Amino acid sequence: MPHTDTPETQRANRRFMRHAMTVPLLDKETEFELARRWREDGDEQALHRLTRAYMRLVISLATRFRNYGLPYGDLVQEGNVGLMQAAARFEPERGVRFSTYASWWIRAAIQDYILRNWSIVRTGTTAAHKSLFFNLRRLRSLIDSGTRQTLRQEDRIFIAQRLGVGVGDVEIMDARLTAGDRSLNATLSDGTSDDNAAEWQDMLPCERSQPDEEIMEKHDGEYRSRWIAGALEELNERELLIIRERRLRDEALTLEALGARLGISKERVRQIEHLALKKMKAALLDKVPDPQGAGLLG
Repeated sequence: MPHTDTPETQRANRRFMRHAMTVPLLDKETEFELARRWREDGDEQALHRLTRAYMRLVISLATRFRNYGLPYGDLVQEGNVGLMQAAARFEPERGVRFSTYASWWIRAAIQDYILRNWSIVRTGTTAAHKSLFFNLRRLRSLIDSGTRQTLRQEDRIFIAQRLGVGVGDVEIMDARLTAGDRSLNATLSDGTSDDNAAEWQDMLPCERSQPDEEIMEKHDGEYRSRWIAGALEELNERELLIIRERRLRDEALTLEALGARLGISKERVRQIEHLALKKMKAALLDKVPDPQGAGLLG
């Protein structure tokens, strides 16, 4: 849901921006000296002078993200956090201007804030999804100039290839961006006078089995267990060992491991396993009219 700044906040933002634009920029030697004094001597006056000079950079980058429905003042404050992080990590001896280095940190801080607060559902959990979130609207405008409500399949493929993500990711993110968060307690109808109106949560499918299905599954499971136990009684000791280790364990032993354990070749283990399964199948056919339908044979 978009957040709207109050008139008082908007006036305060404008005053802050006007003041920030009056602070003179620094030349290369001055900013390097200020950065050195802050890093080596902990000179807070040097830090304040360095960051104030590039507050206009924070404002410029924050303005690019105003269309995400979050308070502009918050975007600027998060950008300030990124600016402070850049000042703490800046190494002037590398020969890079502070403004170039700080731009990455400012943008990263603002984008992280947007991803955390744009929706109550976490968005952009990977680098690819983050790129998709911030570039999808731009690529959509290149495709259809905003004239279509939904993307065509060829459009999704084009965007996926440009950003290195899956087509399904593009479809999901496009749906997220075109429809905001919706409460599950919101009614399906727009009439607020109907206290008995169905809610969106009423439309969610239940993945659990129905009570009668659970009882039937339990009943059938007990029968299957007895049938299989009876079939296992038809096996001799070696056959039973092989079936248990090969078919009834979460992690089955290999033919080689069982062969070494029993002192026989892996091919002989395979033959014994095959014969044991045939015995079990014959025993089940004697007791169960339709073992395939009972879920015993696949």
